[in-house]
Amino acid sequence: MFLAQSFERRSGPMTIQFKQETFRDDFTFSNSPEAIRRFPFPFDRDEYMYAVNIEQHMPGPAKSAFEFPIDIDEHYVAEMQDRALVLKEDPLRCQSLPHMITAEWDLLELLMESMAKNYPEHFTLTKDGDRWRWVNRPLGIDQSFTFGDVSTLPYPPMEYVTRQCQGDFCLLDQRLDNLWMDSGIVTTQADWSLDFDIGMNFMEWHAPVPLAHDLGVFERALKFLLNLQQGRPVRRLNWTMTINPRLDTSPENYHKWGKDRTTVTPENVGDKVHLRVELQALWRLPRSNAIVFSIRAYMIKMEELVTVPKWGRRLHRVLRGLKPELVEYKGLSRYHGMTVDWLSRHDDGAPTSPGFFPD
Repeated sequence: MFLAQSFERRSGPMTIQFKQETFRDDFTFSNSPEAIRRFPFPFDRDEYMYAVNIEQHMPGPAKSAFEFPIDIDEHYVAEMQDRALVLKEDPLRCQSLPHMITAEWDLLELLMESMAKNYPEHFTLTKDGDRWRWVNRPLGIDQSFTFGDVSTLPYPPMEYVTRQCQGDFCLLDQRLDNLWMDSGIVTTQADWSLDFDIGMNFMEWHAPVPLAHDLGVFERALKFLLNLQQGRPVRRLNWTMTINPRLDTSPENYHKWGKDRTTVTPENVGDKVHLRVELQALWRLPRSNAIVFSIRAYMIKMEELVTVPKWGRRLHRVLRGLKPELVEYKGLSRYHGMTVDWLSRHDDGAPTSPGFFPD
């Protein structure tokens, strides 16, 4: 006899009001006041320099982006619609080498269990041995399938589940004392290419980053990750800036978004310039021993960010003191000065409290 098993969130239902919005063309994306308050602001002090900055991916404060391992927010439906558009235009944004199929099933289980447990109003996972049923109410999906049997799903397991989960995902195979990017779905990246990086090892795909190599950041990070334990995921925040709320800033589409940088003026900084933060997390997977690297992108325009006075002051000071190499690497050169000037109007010189969260 099979044991039927359902995953639910014990602390009660959470209903999210999903927005209709776009990340291209007319750019109707915006953050509600609640989304602003839960934005994962990446600076815990008034200056910035590369660091390993890895911490345990533990449950964070209620209603924050760190509350649950997989964060679902008001932008979920719109982001999934944008992902479908990207994959239709360029199927190579999702690639997986044949030996990664076990890791793909590991990822499907991780995401489905987390989403169903923490957002039961929106997702339900029922297991009856290897016969599983997945219900995704926001996207209108009700799928029964056999775990481990690719023929029972409309897409391979990684693509199937990540078409329903915010953020990009890379599956890293561990061998030869290194990590290899052998599988992934990447449609919301900040100017890097899965098609270029697939099959590369950890040091190779981080090669373009300035300063960090001289500081030994990546050597320490790799050593740490090679010893990552199952059940003890870790996270870090990364950041850049982007013009217009465009999720897909890939090299493949540079001809679409690169010119946006020339459209910033002192008058439109508040509306056009966005802080783009990546909540990056890593899990050791149980069957494959691979590591899943999730990269969840959040965006907030300057006018929204300065509604939190601490963040307005701090971002001004961080950008003002940013080293030229980082200004260039992050692609800020054309509008860096204008953004610093605009933010200076929101910096009264008052001290800022330690940490990331609003006062």
